[in-house]
Amino acid sequence: MKIAAQRFTALDVFRGMTICFMIIVNTPGNGDTSYAPLHHAQWHGFTPTDLVFPSFLFAVGNAMSFVMPKWATLSQSQVLWKIFKRTFIIFLLGFLMYWFPFVKRDITGNFIFSPFDETRVFGVLQRIALRYGVASLIVYYCKPKTTVIISIIFLLAYWLLLYTLCDAADPLGLQDNAVMRIDQWLLGEKHLYHDNGGVAFDPEGLLSTLPAVVNVTGGYLTGKYIQQNVRLNDETGQGNFFKGLTVLLLFGAALLFLAYSWNLSFPVNKKLWTSSFVVLTIGIDCILLAALIYIISYKNKTRWTYFFEVFGRNPLFIYLLSELAAILLYFFRIDENTTCYQWLYQNIFIHAGAYFGSLLFAIAFMILCWLAGYFLDKRKIYIKV
Repeated sequence: MKIAAQRFTALDVFRGMTICFMIIVNTPGNGDTSYAPLHHAQWHGFTPTDLVFPSFLFAVGNAMSFVMPKWATLSQSQVLWKIFKRTFIIFLLGFLMYWFPFVKRDITGNFIFSPFDETRVFGVLQRIALRYGVASLIVYYCKPKTTVIISIIFLLAYWLLLYTLCDAADPLGLQDNAVMRIDQWLLGEKHLYHDNGGVAFDPEGLLSTLPAVVNVTGGYLTGKYIQQNVRLNDETGQGNFFKGLTVLLLFGAALLFLAYSWNLSFPVNKKLWTSSFVVLTIGIDCILLAALIYIISYKNKTRWTYFFEVFGRNPLFIYLLSELAAILLYFFRIDENTTCYQWLYQNIFIHAGAYFGSLLFAIAFMILCWLAGYFLDKRKIYIKV
């Protein structure tokens, strides 16, 4: 097997693992009885669930490192068209997903059109779109060293902005922060997320685009480093492979140390997407990707990988499918007080216990999404934008 193919396998597996885990944490049978690691941190702090989204952004950047050589054969206008078109389509898909199914029930139970002024503008796919667009322009026009400098500036600037744009007693608090103020000023409260005790605050807000871009550029730089320094079959021999992988592991560990040191003055916070959170998640992702490359490329342990490759080969489609299917299960009702989603959990999965049944529901839902991906993969259908 060629090393390039192996590295793509590791990337597909890494990306697939993030989609798999994302579906599990997004679709518990009952959110109130989910195991603690499957919840996001309430505010400051970190859980395994908090790693999922930044890891996907990291994978987006990693994949970009393999695409860049192809861009070198295109004109500037062609590259810019690809970047802006993909950014627009992904953002639009995210916006329409939150608006779907475009109708809601009124107090009498009748269907009415969901007004535009109540739609959520920012969200997961919108964040991916904006971060991809900005990061793509950076890596296209800048050399790796300049990309590193810009990334550091973004992290430091965001640290400064959160403390200077908000004069609240606690500028990093949920009730008042710079991310919230800018989004409310720009969009209004009705266009924001309202699942934080009723507070109009969007964890995918506009200002936090700044540090989140670094998750993408970090993934890009990591992918470029792997291609240049982690080789199995070349004139330098296997020593180059282990040296390159060791440096990647040490770099990840150094980022963990930096993140938790920074946490003392700038807390790790997924919902604010703090700079220390970015450094922490990139560090963990470097270590995880290095482990996958070692297991898949060197140890050649690949029997288990296909399951995650299915997710990794059609990530956007499978994610959209999981979200739209969950929305429809919540939308349709068995009776006035019970959605299809609730009925399935309460009549089938809860018999395994409140917590374990909730997990089984999520796993069953994830497997159904996998089967759709498996159907596409077997027919060599890969949906991209």
